[in-house]
Amino acid sequence: MTIIEDESTTWLSARIRREREAKGWSLGQFAEKSGVSKAMISKIERGEASPTATVLGRLSGALSLTVSALLSRSDPVHHGVRRHADQPVWSDPATGYGRRQVLSGHNMPLELVEVDLPARQQVAMPASAFTFIRQTIWVLDGSLLFHEGDRVHHLDTGDCLELGPPQDCMFENKTAENCRYLVAVVRSA
Repeated sequence: MTIIEDESTTWLSARIRREREAKGWSLGQFAEKSGVSKAMISKIERGEASPTATVLGRLSGALSLTVSALLSRSDPVHHGVRRHADQPVWSDPATGYGRRQVLSGHNMPLELVEVDLPARQQVAMPASAFTFIRQTIWVLDGSLLFHEGDRVHHLDTGDCLELGPPQDCMFENKTAENCRYLVAVVRSA
């Protein structure tokens, strides 16, 4: 097995472990709550595997954190400019799905995430990742099929969708071009 050793994986591995330990959960308890195998969580925490977007969604949902909060490295931005170069970026090793954390903060209930979904890729997210948030998707470039439970929404450039109650969902790009969209997330009180 190849151990993945880059700064973002090392940091994320430690963050996931800290969040699990802060809750006082064993690996087995975390696996049960997240639906991710104990072996996979162990590999992630040791830096031997990088989670996919779907796995990250399951882990964050179990921890009652948004994916953005789990990925956030910086102190909350309270005032001022957040430079493009300082916005945290994460990429799914399986699909190339990339997310840029445009805005997030502990004292602000709003998060803005720019997502790049490569051509002919899809990313599933469990309902547990959305149980404590409300979100809207705004397509900036391209075309997106958004599966919300049994409903499928076709979104083109400029289209915006407010999501309903938490359901398993999938972001899908069936085209030959990348799709870029913004997700606005409001944390529930």
